[in-house]
Amino acid sequence: MRIGELAERAGTTTRTLRYYESRGLLPARRTENGHRTYDEDDLRLLQQIRTLQDFGFELEETRPFVECLRAGHPAGDACPASLAVYRRKLTELDGLIDQLQAVRAQVAAQLLRAEAEQPGGPEPTCELGG
Repeated sequence: MRIGELAERAGTTTRTLRYYESRGLLPARRTENGHRTYDEDDLRLLQQIRTLQDFGFELEETRPFVECLRAGHPAGDACPASLAVYRRKLTELDGLIDQLQAVRAQVAAQLLRAEAEQPGGPEPTCELGG
């Protein structure tokens, strides 16, 4: 298939595909007249990249998964390098969760403090909200 069809089927743009090609993530096969050609394996590579990016992986973090697929594994996460990226991402996510929980605790404490300082009357209404 040509680049436009691959882009459409993958839900991306030809510009993105050319960028992936320049980064070495997508193979650069060309016909005799210079047109890029792709196959179903390339579509699978793109789907793997897009799924990982939807999960928050940086483009370079997808490389081990792409290489694993290219090596003939049916799943891009069957190789040791892919598993290592998963482990690093989980550690990163755990750190972010910890940070968010700390911020949440601070906001909850501020809310309790602010509520405690309220006079005994009813909560004031917002004139804008009705």
